[in-house]
Amino acid sequence: MEWNLRTCARKGHVTYRPDEPALADRLVAQTPAGPAWRCLRCGDFVVADPVAAGPARDAPVLLRGRALRDATVLRLLAVERIVRAVLLALVGYAVLRFRQSEADIQELFDKAIPAAKPLASVLHLDLDNSPTITHLRHLIHTKPSTLLLVATLLFGYAAIQIVEGVGLWLLRRWGEYFAAVATSVFLPLEVYELTERVTVLRVAALVINVAAVVYLVATKRLFGVRGGRRAFEAERQSTSLLEVEQSAELPDHELSGKA
Repeated sequence: MEWNLRTCARKGHVTYRPDEPALADRLVAQTPAGPAWRCLRCGDFVVADPVAAGPARDAPVLLRGRALRDATVLRLLAVERIVRAVLLALVGYAVLRFRQSEADIQELFDKAIPAAKPLASVLHLDLDNSPTITHLRHLIHTKPSTLLLVATLLFGYAAIQIVEGVGLWLLRRWGEYFAAVATSVFLPLEVYELTERVTVLRVAALVINVAAVVYLVATKRLFGVRGGRRAFEAERQSTSLLEVEQSAELPDHELSGKA
């Protein structure tokens, strides 16, 4: 997929006229329809006035190529985190509602079980010794303070997911660190849950989270991996079309000194 062209088609081209004449000449082409300026993202020439102008050092550093693809992946992770936060918040709200109406649920439960026994007998189900019924009875008799603690933990976890999602969506460095650390902290809990019961949902969640941590640390060079932040910024600068053109116009001895 051509990420640069796809993004320009959606957001529009980004052209820039540097104040430096020699550099500006490398970014413009004369056409019968008028001057065409080169887009800093996709590299195509656009017949129109430049979107912005100024010193080359003030030109926008746009996400291009691999960096643009990585941004798409991070935003998909951000959406997953936000969806998870919403689900956790809904569960927390349900726990609070259950806590407030415990007496009504207990009365309904006490009426429903005897009423269901004739049908259960036909189906050869023992409701008195059913594990599901046992778990429901245990949940109903859970202390209100315990339910409040569970709801609080769920809301807290949802808040962490929201912070992760916002940081990743905005492509902030702190968001990448926060997501890597927060996700790693909960990995042992997810592994422990699998030792109790293996489900497709739990396995999928574990695989997604492990892959997310590895991806963040490796591609974003977190915690000093692969040269750390300095190498990450150098990689981004190396993909800047304006940086490439600046290097191309330098004499050989200056280019060697810059490298």
